[in-house]
Amino acid sequence: MLGRAVDDISTGSDSEYSNSWISWFLSSKGNEYFCEVEEDYILDRFNLTGLNNEVSNYAQALDLITDNLDDDIQDELRGALDVQARLLYGLIHARWIVTARGLAKMLDKFKRVDFGRCPRVLCQSQPLLPVGLSDTPYEKSVKLYCGRCEDVYSPKSSRHGSIDGAYFGTSFPHLLFLVYPSLLPPKSGPVDPTPTSRGLENDSSRKSRRVKEEPEISEGIGETASTASVALKAERYRPRIYGFQLNETAKLQRWQEAVRDRQIVRLEALEDLS
Repeated sequence: MLGRAVDDISTGSDSEYSNSWISWFLSSKGNEYFCEVEEDYILDRFNLTGLNNEVSNYAQALDLITDNLDDDIQDELRGALDVQARLLYGLIHARWIVTARGLAKMLDKFKRVDFGRCPRVLCQSQPLLPVGLSDTPYEKSVKLYCGRCEDVYSPKSSRHGSIDGAYFGTSFPHLLFLVYPSLLPPKSGPVDPTPTSRGLENDSSRKSRRVKEEPEISEGIGETASTASVALKAERYRPRIYGFQLNETAKLQRWQEAVRDRQIVRLEALEDLS
């Protein structure tokens, strides 16, 4: 899907290019998740440190974004530079939206529900936020994070689903809730701040059971897997800011995993009886 986004080069008319490149980019279909990065932020080279290693034709792509590209070069390399300019703007965008001004702009989009709502019934139409599963370009497409169930979902639109997740980064939604704690939706169920001894025991037993179950699942494609083994194999999304897991979320997830482990033990007991 990411390759499709790279190959989706604009076919806009010359009149469209007469406006600023950023305005044209934001008004293009499929780019509704992006907010406008202020020009003074882009012109500050300190904010772009390291991006020259990520983008080929970096200087020309930057000139295109800031509308300083020479007209002759623009006519010859417009298509190729447009792809690099999209990449560069996306990477700048990921840095911009974790600044105070960038968070404020994304907050407005969040309040307008520009990113959609959580499909789970118990989340009661909680607005979503875009998040990347990787900060490296061309690895993962953008996902939508729900602050209530703490899960991620794929965008409904294929245009949005082809956006690179690195253009939003892995930290943005969790930093937004950290800066604006009043927006953090309440969680249902009690939260045990300290993991119980049973929870720690289940953590070690879960790992041993996972090792035991995985070879049985991989023996045959047509073989039906048990409910407990499927639950053990499922991976949870873990909210992080700059690679570090959130403290309060970590507490909640330890409680959730303890509950999940008890349910898995019950499933295993029922499957043994049957």
